[in-house]
Amino acid sequence: MAARRGPTFRRRELGKELRRLRERKGLSTRAAAEAIESSESKLNRVESGHNQLPRVRDLEDLLELYGVTATDDREHLLMLHRDSLSGDWYRPYQNFLPSGQLLYMGLESDAASMRAWHSQVVFGLLQAESYTRAMFTTSKPVLERTTEFVESNVTLRMKRKEILFGDNPMELRVVLDESTLRRVIGGPEVMREQYAEIEKLASLDHVTVQILPQRLATYRAPDNFVILDFDAGLDPVVMHDSPSVMTVSDKPREVWLHARKFDAMREGALAPAQTAEFLHRLAREIDET
Repeated sequence: MAARRGPTFRRRELGKELRRLRERKGLSTRAAAEAIESSESKLNRVESGHNQLPRVRDLEDLLELYGVTATDDREHLLMLHRDSLSGDWYRPYQNFLPSGQLLYMGLESDAASMRAWHSQVVFGLLQAESYTRAMFTTSKPVLERTTEFVESNVTLRMKRKEILFGDNPMELRVVLDESTLRRVIGGPEVMREQYAEIEKLASLDHVTVQILPQRLATYRAPDNFVILDFDAGLDPVVMHDSPSVMTVSDKPREVWLHARKFDAMREGALAPAQTAEFLHRLAREIDET
């Protein structure tokens, strides 16, 4: 199975190597930034993979500063830089996204596997189109969103689901709180469609969905989060999700802590084989109300 290597992966790979070279040289980010007539904050964002180095001249100046003279080493880094400048497919939607989501979506596209916990709404990659549209439409007048905003987010979310199909699908494991599935979005018909969509996706060999029953007295994480793992060359990351901002961290302690949270909830949840029947029961109950 081929590893994914999109622009975001290349950008983070380049940033990680530039940080290693700077630290080996014993330079602070401020000193390195001043040497190329940039700012410390910009260089920090380049090293973390948030931002591109727009000019090849800036990269060449950094390589000179860090004493990188070997032709092969320079060519490798220049190639990473070229690849990192490729256009991401989701860039046209950037004006409709919360802070931090551009980086997250690039990482999502490159991930080999994902572990996710959601307790407010159905996790995005499991959402049916009618559910997504109803969710954004309901909040539209309250948050003063435009129809363009709603439709762009629906289109984007459906397109993101393509990562679950094709020749090299991502492995997905999700734990959903039962309250998420009982919270009615868009009405009974929309919820029936949503239950059917989860059942369909959970039938795929590389998708596992477990439900954490409300009656069970067990651990529930207070925050929504996603853990992304990669084939090679990039450390796993954890993303914290909130309505207005997404934060991404590759700090080992953060990733480890959230992996423990996920494992605790996965162990407390119903077995994957019980998911379909649980969804059928919810569909029957919503028909009776």
